[in-house]
Amino acid sequence: MQPPTAAMLLIGNELLSGKIQDQNLVVLARDLRSLGVRLARVVMVEDDVETIAREVRGLSSTHDWLFTSGGVGPTHDDVTLEAVARAFEVKIERRPELESLLRGIYGERCTEGHLRMADLPEGAELVSEMDHDPDIVEVQGRKLPWPATLVKNVFVLPGIPQIFQMKLSAVRARLRKLGARAFVSHAVFTDMDEGHLKPLLDAVVERFPDIAVGSYPTWAGASYRTKLTFDGLDVTRVMAAADAFCATLPEGEPKRRE
Repeated sequence: MQPPTAAMLLIGNELLSGKIQDQNLVVLARDLRSLGVRLARVVMVEDDVETIAREVRGLSSTHDWLFTSGGVGPTHDDVTLEAVARAFEVKIERRPELESLLRGIYGERCTEGHLRMADLPEGAELVSEMDHDPDIVEVQGRKLPWPATLVKNVFVLPGIPQIFQMKLSAVRARLRKLGARAFVSHAVFTDMDEGHLKPLLDAVVERFPDIAVGSYPTWAGASYRTKLTFDGLDVTRVMAAADAFCATLPEGEPKRRE
């Protein structure tokens, strides 16, 4: 059985201009691995409605899940939700539960700009785990759920890293219900370079086609020359592949395994 696939759409002029460095990709990638979902593609685009809508249509139709990051605030350049609505040909509607949440957070300081964040594509689902969500937000002594927005198979998430991570708890809860197995990874560290390792790796790749084998050389300052990884859904197969590779190494190798 093949694992479900995912794509990520990073949105923001600030990312493409280098003003801001993305921090959300690595967090999502690690979470998806622990949930048994294979992140297969990542795309970065500007804050342009038509561009975002086109990518949402394409990526959501070719992957089991799509995760967007950025463009969900109240300012002029926050156009992601409008673009998602356009991608699925639905209207934008104000959600009373989100309006209530925002009014609870901002109180008398709440403006129409704040409430714009309660405007979602029609049919959007608010995903939260109120009872056991570790990332419930506490505002003025009140515990408030911080839901993630799900439109069909698209999770629409904020670009601010702290809030992105907060909403991932709801994503994790939803994906765990699917019962997929987490990926297993085992690492081998050697003092051999890739030129000498190539025939050994080719042999294990051919013998274990279900295991993803990676080779990552390093430079000065490390305690090893090359790190090899063996990834898969079956721990027995992962360890068998790693063992088979290590059996072909010369005496004194590997330096360590973990």
